[in-house]
Amino acid sequence: MKFALAVTLVVLVISQGTESASLGKHDIPAEIEKITKYFQDLSRMLTTTTTELMETLKAHDLTGKAEAYLQDSKAQVQPLLEKVQEQLKPLTTNFEEQFKSLSESILAQLKPLVESVKAQMEDLVETVMAKTKALLPQ
Repeated sequence: MKFALAVTLVVLVISQGTESASLGKHDIPAEIEKITKYFQDLSRMLTTTTTELMETLKAHDLTGKAEAYLQDSKAQVQPLLEKVQEQLKPLTTNFEEQFKSLSESILAQLKPLVESVKAQMEDLVETVMAKTKALLPQ
């Protein structure tokens, strides 16, 4: 691309030089400088535009690939999750039944202990009340 620009520049300079032979020698370098600046600006603009376009295409391509990857992963994981849920359902039901029977057993064993503590507390309160009444002047 740079070679093509250089060739174009040389051709333009030569054609400009032959057409403007009547111009003074000091005007030719000014014209060459204008043409050189124009091609430099054009080259800079093309480079910038190409770079921006490539970055945009890369970003778009990565986004598309990421979305496709997520969709594929979701499609692969969904059947596995369903299988795991199906296999865990009997296990959770069994666990619930065992936990329920265990909790009922523990409550049955604790009920007499709770009743005993309750009776002892009532006796303690009655004793404290009786002693408190005895201390009061009558």
